[in-house]
Amino acid sequence: MKNVLRFLLTLTICFIVGTSSFVVGVNAYVMDKGDNTMLTSEEAEKLEDVDCIIVLGCLVLEDGTPSNILEDRLKTGIELYKRGVAPKIIMSGDHSSEQYNEVASMKKYAVDAGVPSEDVFMDHAGFSTYETMYRAKEIFGAEKVVIVTQEYHLYRSVYIAEKFGMEAYGVASDYELNQSREVLARCKDFMTTIFMPKPAYLGETYSIKGNGNMTNVV
Repeated sequence: MKNVLRFLLTLTICFIVGTSSFVVGVNAYVMDKGDNTMLTSEEAEKLEDVDCIIVLGCLVLEDGTPSNILEDRLKTGIELYKRGVAPKIIMSGDHSSEQYNEVASMKKYAVDAGVPSEDVFMDHAGFSTYETMYRAKEIFGAEKVVIVTQEYHLYRSVYIAEKFGMEAYGVASDYELNQSREVLARCKDFMTTIFMPKPAYLGETYSIKGNGNMTNVV
C-alpha cells in the first residue's frame, strides 16, 4: 500500500512540475515572439502598406455603450486610423444574438468620432482572438495588420496572426490588466494554432480594400 501511495505521489508531483514547466515555457515563448512587434502609435505611423487596423472586441454594456476596456481600444484604434496607419479598420467582436452586438457599438463609436462608415468593417463572428485572426485572413484578405488591445493580450494576438501568415504588429491600449487569465489563454492558443481548427463561422468573403458598409448586416 505504501508503495502504491508513493508511486501516486511521485506521479502527481511529476504532473504538476510538467504542467507548470509547459505553462511557463509557452508563455515565455509567445511573449518573446511578440516583443519585436510591439509598437507605439508614433512607430506604427511609420509602417507602410498596412491593410487594416484590427480592434478586438470586449464587453458592451446593456445600454449599448462600450465598457472602459473596450473604449480604450477604440480610442487607440481611431487614433491610429487618423494618423494614417491604415485606410481601414476591422471591428471584431461578439454578435452572437440580436440582444448582444459588440461590433455595432464599436462601429458606431468610430463613426461618431469621425471615421467614415465605409472604412469600418464589422466582423460579427470574432468570438475569440483565434477566430478573429482566422477570419481577418480568410474572410477579409488581410495580409499586413496592426492589432489594438491591451498589452497583456497583444502578445497572443500577434502570435496567432503570424501563424496565419499575416505580418502583424501590436499597439497597446492599457486600461486594466488581467495577467492571470492570459497566462492560461496563451497556452490554449499555442495549442490551437498547432491544430488550426476552423472558427465557428466563416461565410462570405469581403475584401478589406472594399467598402465596410457591406458588413453592416450579417
